Amino acid sequence: MPRIPEEPKPRRPAYFWWLLANALAMCIAYISLKLCPQMFQNIEVPRNYEILRKLHRLPVLQAYSVLEVPNGTGLGPKELNQKFFAWSGKDLERFNGLLMRNYLTNFAHPLLLTYIEGDYQVSRVRVLDAADFFNPGFVIRAQALLKPDEFSAPAPYPVHIEYMFPTADVAAAAYFKYGDVLGVKKSPNCAAVVHVGKLTVDGESVLLLTVIPISYGPYQIGSVRSFDTKPPALLRPGAAFPLFGN
Repeated sequence: MPRIPEEPKPRRPAYFWWLLANALAMCIAYISLKLCPQMFQNIEVPRNYEILRKLHRLPVLQAYSVLEVPNGTGLGPKELNQKFFAWSGKDLERFNGLLMRNYLTNFAHPLLLTYIEGDYQVSRVRVLDAADFFNPGFVIRAQALLKPDEFSAPAPYPVHIEYMFPTADVAAAAYFKYGDVLGVKKSPNCAAVVHVGKLTVDGESVLLLTVIPISYGPYQIGSVRSFDTKPPALLRPGAAFPLFGN
């Protein structure tokens, strides 16, 4: 008895694959529209920064001269303490995110830009490594000095800084010794606050500011020594602050 051939299964119409491809394209476009602005608007988030780095879409840090730096407020130790010490908890976390975003985007919104001023006495120095916010370079921990009155000698004031120098000349870290005094001015140093923290000293909480100069070129030490600074090529927004322990 002849075998009755089975009818072939109906093939999917061609437009099925066309619809599927278009649906996938629409999903990708939607995700891109949602995620891309978030990444650019929140560049300080380590994951976002890394994705943009791999896509070669990161802003390049501008090599400002002293005359080109964004306009910001220069504050001495007392004013810095008044402005920053009250920040704490989630508010401080959000504020530090904004400070970092400003730095990473060349201070596109310079309203938060603050430059430190004053005299700061060196207590610690170390060379930066691959776990730090950037390298090569080095960082100096120093404490503010203030005169209680015009007739008194400068005395320690409860404001500390971690002054990060982006430089290939890491041997210059040896130029700074314990007890040396850094005289910092808005111009020419342009040392911008990028992170606000606290430090425990003798059982009390004191202000600790991380600062990075944003004008580049030779940094003069006295009349003889100097070293060159330049914008860091690679940054690590997820790196921990402070850079020294207590």
